[in-house]
Amino acid sequence: MTQVISRNISSPTVIDSRGPRFSAVLTTLVLATALVTHSAIVIGLQAIVFAIGAFKGPQFTPYAAIFRNAVKPLLKGKPELEDVRPPQFAQKIGLAFALAGLLGAILGSSALFTVAVGGALFAAFLNAAFNFCLGCEIYLIALRLRTR
Repeated sequence: MTQVISRNISSPTVIDSRGPRFSAVLTTLVLATALVTHSAIVIGLQAIVFAIGAFKGPQFTPYAAIFRNAVKPLLKGKPELEDVRPPQFAQKIGLAFALAGLLGAILGSSALFTVAVGGALFAAFLNAAFNFCLGCEIYLIALRLRTR
């Protein structure tokens, strides 16, 4: 889990911390489908979702829209806000894995496809099941190393 922040953060954008976890559940389902079916189309569609999250922000993905419109109204309590930058970085890592998987599908390399999609699936599952965002943690470690 990335650090939850207070409302008076200096970050340009904050998001509801429950949104990325919901998105990770959907991502896990999509990546599992891609892995089982070995589908270039499914991994290509997930790559598009990752690209939106990576370059525009995770709050602009189709999964975030589902969370915002269908799930969030059902949740009780105040949302805990978090800096958007770690989840956005995680989306960039997901995009890299999805593109590698897509390349494997296009080139007919089952090994590349399986390793890339399996790696992305592992990270998405960690977030969905345990609220542990691996890409977010890598971002925070890199930030700490850079500020030393």
